[in-house]
Amino acid sequence: MSDRLCLQGVLYVLYQDISWQLLPLELGFGSGQTCWRRLSRWHEASVFDRLHRVLLAKLHAADQFDWSRACVDASREKEKEGADTGPSPVDRRKQAVNTT
Repeated sequence: MSDRLCLQGVLYVLYQDISWQLLPLELGFGSGQTCWRRLSRWHEASVFDRLHRVLLAKLHAADQFDWSRACVDASREKEKEGADTGPSPVDRRKQAVNTT
């Protein structure tokens, strides 16, 4: 199965909001499982992160990037290991209850 057909299958599943198992074989995109495995491999290889960077660079080079509509979102960033976030709410409750 070609990468292009698998990508079309992935986009179909996402656009139609269906489960991978419901991807119709008649469309020629392969099985949902095949498309899902390919998507997983692309994700592990950071294909979409690289594609995003390339598209942004091309838009910027062509002066086609509208920075007035840009938004910064840190939700994709992982928390640093050992970050001091304080005690969990469960631990705080235990400390508050113990008033002897």
